[in-house]
Amino acid sequence: MTDVHDAQTRRRNMAAVRGKDTKPEMSVRQMLFAAGFRYRLHGRGLPGKPDLVFPKYRAVIFVHGCFWHHHDCHLFCWPGTREEFWRTKIARNELRDRQSAAALREAGWRVAVVWECALKGRSRLAPDETGALLADWLRSDRAELVVQGTSAGVA
Repeated sequence: MTDVHDAQTRRRNMAAVRGKDTKPEMSVRQMLFAAGFRYRLHGRGLPGKPDLVFPKYRAVIFVHGCFWHHHDCHLFCWPGTREEFWRTKIARNELRDRQSAAALREAGWRVAVVWECALKGRSRLAPDETGALLADWLRSDRAELVVQGTSAGVA
């Protein structure tokens, strides 16, 4: 299958993909700020540079895009072109995610992952439900939390 865009348009589209301050990340930040939580952004000194760092709770939150981090949901599908490149790239992302989470847990941090499908698409959760899940987790002593769309369930 050929690309629907010419090379210049595809390059422009890919250059516009953000790594920080994405819409899903901003949504999570707004929910938690409104609930009274204060946090640091993009913890440079921590493995994986978590999107949100809560030193008071010794907790971090990653907001993962379903495509870039290979989530098994309706928002992910393998690209039809340059398959080997994409499979290698996404596999490296998955490995890096696992290593970062393990290093954080080893250092005494609690780790949560919010998947993009929990915030958008046909399987999204209600915004207040997502915020409540995160707030309850932050106040608890549970080590991990995964928030994902309803078709996959919440772990």
